[in-house]
Amino acid sequence: MRRPVHFEIHAGDPERAANFYSQLFGWEITKWDGPVDYWLVSTGTEPPGIEGAILRRMGENPDPQEPTPVIAYVCTVDVEDIDEALGKLEVPGVGWQVYYKDTESNIFGMMQAMTQPQAT
Repeated sequence: MRRPVHFEIHAGDPERAANFYSQLFGWEITKWDGPVDYWLVSTGTEPPGIEGAILRRMGENPDPQEPTPVIAYVCTVDVEDIDEALGKLEVPGVGWQVYYKDTESNIFGMMQAMTQPQAT
């Protein structure tokens, strides 16, 4: 089975997006010392997850001949408690799901896993 190994969040203002995700999830985000505006995202080691990046949104050009700007796909992040989140959706047997827009208008999801009863 193949698993996601990296994610990229496209942003009009990568630094603003980095601050948003760092404050929301506690992710460690550092600017890459390379030729493009690219921010490396470390989501931690426990529980296992994937690492990613934030980059300047491609295609943001007022020229109508240019393609539509990249709007990233939905990434879902495991959280411990979303009781106060608006619009949460119960996924039977799985947990609760909620979707939001970040500061760059990207949609992202948060998932609180359902506690499984202990086997006796």
